[in-house]
Amino acid sequence: MIIGLTGGIGSGKSVVGNFFTELGIDVIDADLISRNILDTNKKARKLFVKSFGNEFIDKKGNVNREQLRTTIFDDKEKKMSLESIIHPLVREEIINFTDQSKSIYKIVMVPLIYETQSSNFYEKIIVIDCDEQEQIERASKRDGKSKENILSIIKTQASRNERNSIADFIILNDSSIEDLRLKVIQIHQKLLGINIDA
Repeated sequence: MIIGLTGGIGSGKSVVGNFFTELGIDVIDADLISRNILDTNKKARKLFVKSFGNEFIDKKGNVNREQLRTTIFDDKEKKMSLESIIHPLVREEIINFTDQSKSIYKIVMVPLIYETQSSNFYEKIIVIDCDEQEQIERASKRDGKSKENILSIIKTQASRNERNSIADFIILNDSSIEDLRLKVIQIHQKLLGINIDA
């Protein structure tokens, strides 16, 4: 069974993903693959340089992500061009992961299930939910970015209602880390078919 784990920026996806890993579940982070694929995947690098030239390659031969992010944020055409290179290769890696995974169910952690209309790929979807203020505080603390910058990212993502509309399970991340862990364990038990309400 393939489970999609999603949530907006700063919602706590990574923490929840780690809890599932501790429970023996294989978890893949699509965002992490997407961020690193231009440096780790030769095919992606070749297509990127062919399309974008060497403008975004630094002296060490790595992609200058900050420069690239700033450029594509304001240029829809370049953004679409980059996505057309990255998305199929990320999907390829996810399919390889799900084919090779031996855990009873596997989790694909991905921020944009609603936005990419890819909910059909998953048998169940878990949404990590929290209010916007919480998102802004967590993400700006983690990434060292301004609250305005985080807010502009939130505005490009699905709303809470949109995201929650595709959920089979909603984890409200509004309390302690221990509370979050207990919520993950409850969902894990439900996915294993254990009736915890009896």
